[in-house]
Amino acid sequence: MTGAGDDGRLLSGLLVVDFSQFLAGPLAGLKLADLGARVIKIERPGVGDLCRNLYLSEINVANTNTLFHAINRNKQSYAADLKSASDLARVKRLVEQADIVIQNFRPGVIERLGLDYETVKAINPGVIYASISGFGSEGEWRDLPGQDLLAQARSGIMWLTGNADHSPVPIGLAIADQLAGNFVVQGVLAALVRRATSGAGAHIETSLLEAVLDFQFEVLTTHLNDPERKLPRRSAVNNAHAYLAAPYGVYQTSDGYVAIAMTPVDRLGQILGCEAIAAMTDPQSWFDRRDEIKALLRDHLVLQTTAHWMERLKAEDVWASEVLDWPSLFRTGGFEALDFFQQLDLGDGQTIETTRSPLRVDGHTLKSPRPAPAIGQHNATIDQEFGLAGDDKRETTK
Repeated sequence: MTGAGDDGRLLSGLLVVDFSQFLAGPLAGLKLADLGARVIKIERPGVGDLCRNLYLSEINVANTNTLFHAINRNKQSYAADLKSASDLARVKRLVEQADIVIQNFRPGVIERLGLDYETVKAINPGVIYASISGFGSEGEWRDLPGQDLLAQARSGIMWLTGNADHSPVPIGLAIADQLAGNFVVQGVLAALVRRATSGAGAHIETSLLEAVLDFQFEVLTTHLNDPERKLPRRSAVNNAHAYLAAPYGVYQTSDGYVAIAMTPVDRLGQILGCEAIAAMTDPQSWFDRRDEIKALLRDHLVLQTTAHWMERLKAEDVWASEVLDWPSLFRTGGFEALDFFQQLDLGDGQTIETTRSPLRVDGHTLKSPRPAPAIGQHNATIDQEFGLAGDDKRETTK
């Protein structure tokens, strides 16, 4: 294992063998790759990760979708048919040399392939093995398809977003996948610390459902300690958090929107020049009369521009923000200072623009121009480097 270079690649020298597809597992691999680990993505010959053809929109670059590039950049691809005895033998020799293995098959699949944790541990005792499932490895949901929207649906989180009269509202991002991927990385990094002192490997497990449940830990704790176990109550007006009092929410102005977080309602009324709100001095009423207060704010804030209100709110250090769309965000000096985008070099003069790692290490942003690989792009290199070359005859097993 080599040390981190001057560019902040803290995991330089670590080898990750990644069997995962779609988003949660590949996202974990991406985070490790950005920190300097070498990630070898195992893919089916000719097919690859099914995410290669999962299109979010009509946008594609170099005949591949942007989603695949976003989460599989900075990796290598090794094509192997895991039902072929010779290919499986090669992959096992590669796994034997890995520091970290990632898989997100449904429970039981990786066991049938002979690449489960106990089997891998037998040939590589110090391996850190990460598993992500949809709903855990036990229980009545273990064999159900693990997909982000379905995990959100079963987690209760859809009853927290939207107003009181709305139907269940999913969060408009793949939060279950992204949270699970990041949680796995936390576990892997902790396991690396333990291995450095004891030599012991570890099996890190999470599921999409557990990730979304953890995401709700604040409100679930409130619910669990409520003697009546009341369900969350979404505000009927501009709901932004089912458990927080007024003024917490997003309000329309004459030319845009402002978001206002926690602040004393009576003080806010004074700052905004709204006498009806300024007169509400009882903090208990700020939740009990939440909808009434927010309706008053809604009717008052729409009378002036966003800039007018933000000037007042900033002057009094109120927790508030204008609500930006992407183009207006990109034009701000605050965003420009983050240097958050990077270009991936696809060759032949083609590039794709995407985000970088959100981390800085010793002042360095973690960028890499390497795009997502083609299926099996690195087979020859990996075969030679890891001593996998040999009998090329593929034998399909049942």
